[in-house]
Amino acid sequence: MKYPKIPLAQTVVQLCKAKNIKHIVLSPGSRNAPLTIGFTHDDFFTCYSIVDERCAAFFALGIAQNIQHPVALVCSSGSALLNYYPAIAEAFYSDIPLVVLSADRPKYLIGIGDGQTINQEDVYKNHILYSANLKLDIKNLLKTNEDEPAIIKSIENKLERFLGIKQEIQDANETEINTALNKAIIKKGPVHINVPFEEPLYETVDNLSVDVTIDDIEKKIKKVDEFIIQECFEDWNNAPKKMVLVGVNQPNAIEQQWLDELAKDDSVVVFTETTSNLHHEAFFPSIDKIIAPLSDDEFKALQPDILITFGGLIVSKKIKAFLRTYKPKHHWHIDEKKANDTFFCLEKHIKQEPNQFFETFLSRITHFVKSDYKPLWRSVKQHRQEAHEAYIKNMPFSDFKVFNTVFKSLPNDSVLQLGNSSTIRYAQLFDLNKTLQVFCNRGTSGIDGSTSTAIGYAVGSKKQTTFITGDLSFFYDSNALWNNYIPKNFRIIVINNQGGGIFRILPGHKNTDNFDNFFETKHDLTAKQLCAMYHFDYHTATNELQVKNKLKTFFDTSDKPKLLEVFTPRTINDEVLINYFKYIK
Repeated sequence: MKYPKIPLAQTVVQLCKAKNIKHIVLSPGSRNAPLTIGFTHDDFFTCYSIVDERCAAFFALGIAQNIQHPVALVCSSGSALLNYYPAIAEAFYSDIPLVVLSADRPKYLIGIGDGQTINQEDVYKNHILYSANLKLDIKNLLKTNEDEPAIIKSIENKLERFLGIKQEIQDANETEINTALNKAIIKKGPVHINVPFEEPLYETVDNLSVDVTIDDIEKKIKKVDEFIIQECFEDWNNAPKKMVLVGVNQPNAIEQQWLDELAKDDSVVVFTETTSNLHHEAFFPSIDKIIAPLSDDEFKALQPDILITFGGLIVSKKIKAFLRTYKPKHHWHIDEKKANDTFFCLEKHIKQEPNQFFETFLSRITHFVKSDYKPLWRSVKQHRQEAHEAYIKNMPFSDFKVFNTVFKSLPNDSVLQLGNSSTIRYAQLFDLNKTLQVFCNRGTSGIDGSTSTAIGYAVGSKKQTTFITGDLSFFYDSNALWNNYIPKNFRIIVINNQGGGIFRILPGHKNTDNFDNFFETKHDLTAKQLCAMYHFDYHTATNELQVKNKLKTFFDTSDKPKLLEVFTPRTINDEVLINYFKYIK
């Protein structure tokens, strides 16, 4: 097997292998050649070549979102690693493990006007779990010359003998790499390892020249202080109105028995977001549908004594506005790593996995507080659902109508990836198929890498994956289709309303040249030519009947991935949605 000649490259590759980091996403370059050689010549690794670094990073994020283990990104020096930044920020706020391996030039070539050089050390410092800035090997510190091998060898031996520099550098690099990789695995987030290389970069050897030391990964199970548990228990038993609010959550993260325990209690209302991947007939999905039409008196009736939150960031602006205005007496957030004071009343950060907390906490409850809290809101939920169905029957063809039709067509036991902005917010209004696994980039809520993430997830998953997105988000990330690994069963549905439709819903002056050009960004683009260029089967629909007919065979087995572009009327979508909330009241 071939190995890069440079010991530092060997060290990085060996330690990634030792930590079971199998998926490597590489972008073409020269300075990263030693790493590319190391990864691509070892059958242990599954390597992907993605030219656009921004797409590469979100593609890697999608794989990591699926496997819940670090995926490595490898790029050249210069601006290449800056293109990773949007995905790094998303991974940081969404607790997704990524390892950035950025090749760099030696320090003496930085800041002198040499090509492809920037200040790479600590470049992600505000959005990274750990930054490791490695040192050049001793062989790289000395410019080699084929005409002077004996002299170079002599100098190396003297440095090793009298100064111990060679081993000192190797030990320091191994420590930094071990630390970075362990943090990515244990703390679930992005880390950055900056790797300087001196030329020559492409030389290979048949045997390894370094034997690395592997630091074990130690994950300690955190136990909550018994006093805190008892304090929570006493407050819980005295509260007639308790709310559990669940944000982004991995499928099957909470055992069914604890969901059943919460569902039994009439003093507990469980609100679940589309991305929570939690389901129970007694829970309350479609938060906005329930609370958007409430009056002040109804909001007061819903105001909880205790609020428990877990999972990632919350999509619903309405639930955030409600709980910031009608604050609970107690707010506890359950998460091993962090607690956001989203509602400005956080009282306790319980540093445990939610399932572990519920196992400890709910198993102690022997009786339920008498309450009409959930029965009251169950009746509201029923009324809203009846009004929702009645409104949909009579609504005109629009974004809302399309989402209703599409969500009903999705195959059982498949994966749904959602674009940001309008798409995820429309999804919040529907009770989705309980067999679906639902994901969306809600760490930073950007539209920039949704397609790339969905493709990465599909590559890492054996399940059928469908990506639903708006037109601006799709075109913004169109380089995502420049990818040789897209599964044949991958499906994209683009809702094309010829602009940023969500801005028509927000307050502001509409139907002016200024609005059309600078907010809505009106356009007449289609995905047809992109599909031809990137070998997707292209389908289109412009009315409800066409949408239904196309969806009948859209998920059938095919020899290419497919894209369905649905064109909706640009100027009525906002009216349909606004009138919906009036109607369901």
